[in-house]
Amino acid sequence: MTTTPAAENHGSLTRGFARLTGRDPREPHRTATPLELLFDLTFVVAFSQAGSQAAHLFELGHTVPAAGGFFIAVFAVTWAWINATWLWSAFDADDVFVRIATFVQMIGVAVLALGLPPFFHSLDEGRHVDNALMIAGYVIMRVALIAVWIRVAAHNPQHRRTALTYATGLGIVQVGWVVAIVIDPPLGIGVTLMVALGLLEMIVPLVAERRGGATPWHPHHIAERYGLLVIITLGEVILGTVLAISAAVENTVWSVEAGLVAFGGMLLAFTVWWSYFTVPAARILSRRPSVSFVWGYLHIALFAAVAAIGAGLHVAAYVIEGEAHVDATYALLTIAVPAFVFIVILGVLYATLVGRFDAFHLWLLAGSSAILAAAVAASLAGASLGTTIVIAGLAPLVIVIGYEVVGHRHLDEDLARLGA
Repeated sequence: MTTTPAAENHGSLTRGFARLTGRDPREPHRTATPLELLFDLTFVVAFSQAGSQAAHLFELGHTVPAAGGFFIAVFAVTWAWINATWLWSAFDADDVFVRIATFVQMIGVAVLALGLPPFFHSLDEGRHVDNALMIAGYVIMRVALIAVWIRVAAHNPQHRRTALTYATGLGIVQVGWVVAIVIDPPLGIGVTLMVALGLLEMIVPLVAERRGGATPWHPHHIAERYGLLVIITLGEVILGTVLAISAAVENTVWSVEAGLVAFGGMLLAFTVWWSYFTVPAARILSRRPSVSFVWGYLHIALFAAVAAIGAGLHVAAYVIEGEAHVDATYALLTIAVPAFVFIVILGVLYATLVGRFDAFHLWLLAGSSAILAAAVAASLAGASLGTTIVIAGLAPLVIVIGYEVVGHRHLDEDLARLGA
């Protein structure tokens, strides 16, 4: 198998500036680079900032600004990550230019994270949207990405039209983001404008890939990169667990309640991880690349759901400390609702990949939902928060057990049908 010059240079710094001629989508042993892993670390801060800000509003009982602000923040972070990840999968040469562009994007993530507290605060006040710093960080990331696309266009005649469409489309949308900063609109108009610009951002790749031809992304590399971000997002769940445990033992010695909180939070993190990695996405994407857009876009909701579980555990910490303005059932719902969303999105992701949705997966969804409902019912009946967190943690376990007992046979059948 032949490889491109970019593939040959992959793994060590290319002297000077290499040509971005495109990576081989069939390149063997393609894995994430140390630079990509460093890039991912900046998103730990962004997810943590979004989770802590949302948790603060949730514990006050301000559900709408908390949930709305959280999804907007997570969308901004994950969408910038998704665009960069697909670009690097197709054209990464790991030269000086690529490293500098990645560094600039890391700065943008940090600036965006710094802008989240005033953004959430303005949503809570309800007068206008204080998103200037948040948007500035986002635009910094996008400008760096546009520079890389222009360089791809200069180096690669085959993908020049695609690259220029990306650069032009992203550039136009960034003008819109800058205008949003300048006009400083009232709350309703500001949020509407952010949603509209976000939708335009999502349209750009669809137009570019269809207008100029698909870029040579690597299915195994993409699946690994998405899996790594799931793991990073699960760090927010573990952080929320630690905060809840700390609150439980701050004024007392270790107790049964503290142990239940610890076990329940870690159970959630572990079963979410296990259930997500039951599906060999890379093997299926290599056979069905046409589903990549839907699969990739659905992950935005999945990342948000996992991060929201962590935010819910932050709320639980507030309740355990006695500082929250909401009760234990409300805190449990901030965990159970995103857990339900995760389970639903996971089922849709599988159906998207294999092209069908059978009754077995409906039974898994029903079983998981019943356990989450049981956790809420137990909370309403007076069960402790630690107990209900443990019950909620059993919901993803239904998927794990179902896969290990029966589901793996369904997966083998689907893989055989797809030739994967």
